[in-house]
Amino acid sequence: MSNVITKDILLQTLKGFQINGDVTYCEPYGFGHINSTQLVVDQSGKRYIFQKISERAFKDVPALMENIDLVTSFLREKSADPRTVLTLVYALDGSSYVKNEYGYWRVYDFVEDTICLQSAETDMDFYESAIAFGRFQQNLNDFPVEKLHETIPNFHNTPDRFRIFREVLAKDPLNRAKDVQAEIDFIFSQEEAVSTAQRMLERGELPARVTHNDTKLNNVLLDAATRKALCVIDLDTVMPGLSIFDFGDSIRFGAATAAEDEKDLSKVTMSLDRFRVYTRGFVQACPGLTDNEISMLPMGARTMTLECGMRFLTDYIDGDHYFAVHREGHNLDRCRTQLKLVRDMESKWGEMHKIIAEEKA
Repeated sequence: MSNVITKDILLQTLKGFQINGDVTYCEPYGFGHINSTQLVVDQSGKRYIFQKISERAFKDVPALMENIDLVTSFLREKSADPRTVLTLVYALDGSSYVKNEYGYWRVYDFVEDTICLQSAETDMDFYESAIAFGRFQQNLNDFPVEKLHETIPNFHNTPDRFRIFREVLAKDPLNRAKDVQAEIDFIFSQEEAVSTAQRMLERGELPARVTHNDTKLNNVLLDAATRKALCVIDLDTVMPGLSIFDFGDSIRFGAATAAEDEKDLSKVTMSLDRFRVYTRGFVQACPGLTDNEISMLPMGARTMTLECGMRFLTDYIDGDHYFAVHREGHNLDRCRTQLKLVRDMESKWGEMHKIIAEEKA
């Protein structure tokens, strides 16, 4: 399969989709690092998002696209505004994607009059992302989750992440483990607590739901005029999961007071104000959460943060093969920020639960 994608290849591939008329513009678009994305305009002026789907990141693209097609079709039945859900442009044969010698491709209608933020400029931006992801969860409350493929097996199965961590520690290919024993010890000290959610899922005490699994602010489109939550995007990791993990990953990323790779750990805390803001939006937009889900929201944040830190350390010990690194020890720096966040959450554990109770009341 060729890695060189020319403009002629793009234009030829686009002819396989139900686009209105000839394409007059096709240029790279956005900040994504996984899929290759183009902005396309047809002769009528209608705009589209055209993507080559990464087969390196996603091993079963047909299953992934079936998930997206099912979920977006279901959501569209619940909204009068077409801008509130991504709309696939189907292939000429009715499929949700085109497969050719260069890979897998898809097209979405461009969602007009929206903005996408890389980070929250105000507390209200963060609140609106909570509204978006909470509404996404609520609107899919009655979707038959068993119809979805688990496109990344055990993605947030925390005990399985510990299994992988132990295997890498046993191999220790670069002899790095001896220099990070404090981090290793802390991760193992959390194992029982952060495995609770998976055990509850297995016992039926937490429901499997349709989850997004990448709930960062830049996966929400805001209305350009009102700055209100409009549409959740980047649905590649939509699959069965736990609502508390979608909540938790937003807190891990959005309530942190420093960058994910900050070296100065004194700057790294979890903002209780941001935690409250997000909790307020999420529980308001998703009233269908069970009592167990509500009570486990803080653990969702702690679990996602510890799991992320463990994944960074796993990759560091294994030789930095999974996450892109830009400096020596980059994954170790990332690990340490996440573990510092976990410690800070532990110190604020009572306050986090108090906020949950207050915002749910």
